[in-house]
Amino acid sequence: MAVNSIEISAGGRWVRVPALDFRGRSITVKGGLVKIAAIHDEWWLESEIENPEICIKLLKEQKSRKLRADIFTFSQKMPGSTPKYPYASEPESVAAARVANFKEWWEKLPQESRKNVRRSQKRGVEIRTLEFDEPLIEGIAGVNNDSPMRQGKANAHYGKSLDQVKKDHESFVDRSEFLCAYFENEMIGYLKVVYKGDVAAILNLAVKASHNDKRPANALISTAVEHCAARQMEYLTYGFFNYGNKKGSPLREFKTRNGFEEVLTPRYYVPLTNWGSLALKLNFHRGLLGILPESLITFSGDARLRWYNFKQFLSRCSSMLERPNRIRQTERSNPPAGSNSDSE
Repeated sequence: MAVNSIEISAGGRWVRVPALDFRGRSITVKGGLVKIAAIHDEWWLESEIENPEICIKLLKEQKSRKLRADIFTFSQKMPGSTPKYPYASEPESVAAARVANFKEWWEKLPQESRKNVRRSQKRGVEIRTLEFDEPLIEGIAGVNNDSPMRQGKANAHYGKSLDQVKKDHESFVDRSEFLCAYFENEMIGYLKVVYKGDVAAILNLAVKASHNDKRPANALISTAVEHCAARQMEYLTYGFFNYGNKKGSPLREFKTRNGFEEVLTPRYYVPLTNWGSLALKLNFHRGLLGILPESLITFSGDARLRWYNFKQFLSRCSSMLERPNRIRQTERSNPPAGSNSDSE
């Protein structure tokens, strides 16, 4: 098992971290109190790890201080729901939609979801498939820069350069498809789907909040399902259905309305040290979202959103005070948008 380093995306930034190479797969270690080794980009790979017992043996023998781990975790490829390895496992909550037959998927959707897809078409939204080139990168940057907020928190991709956007989206391009929503030749949303065997996975989905009334996200998912059915995919996945003890969220509601359901697949946790064995018994491997009660998680999320909105308010007030008084007076003298002063 060779030791090297790779770049990973963390919080919207690229950082270089130590990694172990195991038969072409990179294994990285993260965590503070409990060090957990995992396969980098495992979610997007075409097959699951082979001979995990060999990997476990090599991890236990690892001498590098930065790559010593307490627990090794790996998942079983969908749709296998029955554990096939003797290690301790927990069900992983995957958001998945059966897409082998587009008509069946469509007819199971709530009436409002079907209306949203039709509404998108009636309001002039067009879905195009683009190659990974400069126009696509510029369009993605435009979508990312539409709002500094996304899903109730700061948008980590807001204000990035075109080179940064390119780097963020160049992974797996040989088996990916970029679906882009356009309104009057303006890209207002995009979806990146990665094909991996008989399962496809949504890697990125973002739309301009200023065009939400046109329902581009619904149109993008509908087109993605249609393309998956044409490729004879069995499932289309969209991240997790539940994130630890966090059960309810607008994102989960959106997934449910668009035909995604919870599919449980085994995730294995193998202790590599005595501390790793104890941490598993204490459930420390689950992280805060898997330990804290749902009520506290919801309260924390709401508090974070209120704090961010308050900081934005202070920032706007500060920018107004920093501008010269004569500019503020000029702004106040201009008529508000939609006034009839021009016609008087």
